[in-house]
Amino acid sequence: MPLTMAQAGVENTIRKISGKDEVRRFLGSLGFVEGSPVTVISQIGGNLIVHVKDTRVALDKTMAKRILVG
Repeated sequence: MPLTMAQAGVENTIRKISGKDEVRRFLGSLGFVEGSPVTVISQIGGNLIVHVKDTRVALDKTMAKRILVG
């Protein structure tokens, strides 16, 4: 399921990152790597604040839809 559908406060594992190579590289530089844990902290207007690799990152809805978790 996309990261936008994940419940806040529940740790998920990143299964796949879709999109163009440059988008996947950008997300990878932020710590979004397949197999890594990610937790949604809050969701406001479709935009997310997530905890990944000991940091908090804000993502807009279009970026968050590209990150598939399970």
